[in-house]
Amino acid sequence: MHKVFIKPQWTISDASGHNLSPRLLELLADVAEHGSLARSCKVTACSYRHAWNLVQQGESQLGMPLLNMERGKGSTLTPLAEKLVWAGHRITARLTPTLESLSSELEGELAKLLAPASDVLKVHASHGFAVEKLIETLTARGNNVDRKYVGSQESVASLAEGNCELAGFPIPLGEFEKPAFAHYAKWMNPKRSRIIHVATRRQGLMVAKGNPLDIFSVADLAKPGVRFINRQPSSGTYFLLECMLKKARIDPARIVGFNQSEFTHAAVAAYVASGMADAGLGVETPSRRFKLDFIPLAMERYFLLCNAESLNTPHIQAVLEVLNNPQFQALVNELPGYSAEKCGHIDTLQQAFSDISIQNFN
Repeated sequence: MHKVFIKPQWTISDASGHNLSPRLLELLADVAEHGSLARSCKVTACSYRHAWNLVQQGESQLGMPLLNMERGKGSTLTPLAEKLVWAGHRITARLTPTLESLSSELEGELAKLLAPASDVLKVHASHGFAVEKLIETLTARGNNVDRKYVGSQESVASLAEGNCELAGFPIPLGEFEKPAFAHYAKWMNPKRSRIIHVATRRQGLMVAKGNPLDIFSVADLAKPGVRFINRQPSSGTYFLLECMLKKARIDPARIVGFNQSEFTHAAVAAYVASGMADAGLGVETPSRRFKLDFIPLAMERYFLLCNAESLNTPHIQAVLEVLNNPQFQALVNELPGYSAEKCGHIDTLQQAFSDISIQNFN
């Protein structure tokens, strides 16, 4: 199957219509990662002279410096350059899952013309880092995957409507397991539905390094001066937050930013790290990647839902082979806050949710 790659690229136009070089924006991100222009050039094998020319050109276009030059300390980013870097992180975090879904759709359309007999596995899932690793591994093994990242509720509904073969969604452990199951139950069938375990992961609050506003619980999100960034209403994380706020008797209307949302955990982390918000709820992995503090609040299991009759198909067998592979499980365990416990295990609904009377929901 032919692969389609789409990457987000952005720039800024000055008053005369000239654009900043996209390479300059990449260079500033490299400086932020490696600590100085010289180190960045060494690591990326970029000519220092060329890099410095790009910086000077950008400073001329913007009318402000992009690098602080200190004798003996090299070069560091100015506040303007830092803002440009974080804008790039936010763009990438927000758009990458959407572009990956679009790439997958285009691959499918091309396959119909270039290889009409090609066989494609359709996966609709809420965006998560373990399921991302799964799709990457399947693709690397030569499996054709049509992936679409959607909210958890949308993914489960898609399976019920016959629009995909696997639906990815999370369910919190503990007191919120029953209401979360009820949230998805109308799209499940006790006799037909099967649960495939992928991972257990930590959910919590992502806050600035050092937690300057002392945000330790969802109740603290309602404190004066705290700005929050949410996930979209169809996501499992949004539902989890609703459950926690209800328990804490906190009216969402008291939380500044409750109705402002991002579509991935990484986008939430980038939003907080850029200083646009003081806190966001999400999994631990992007929090660590963006050097944020993480306040654990809940554990949840991430599942793939399928129909029993599809378990022996080549598509699902390929997925199970990956999930049960120790090398793949090691990759999941390396993700901060993730555990591959029971990865690849198959359950009926009643087996997966043994503390819930499944029949009461159907």
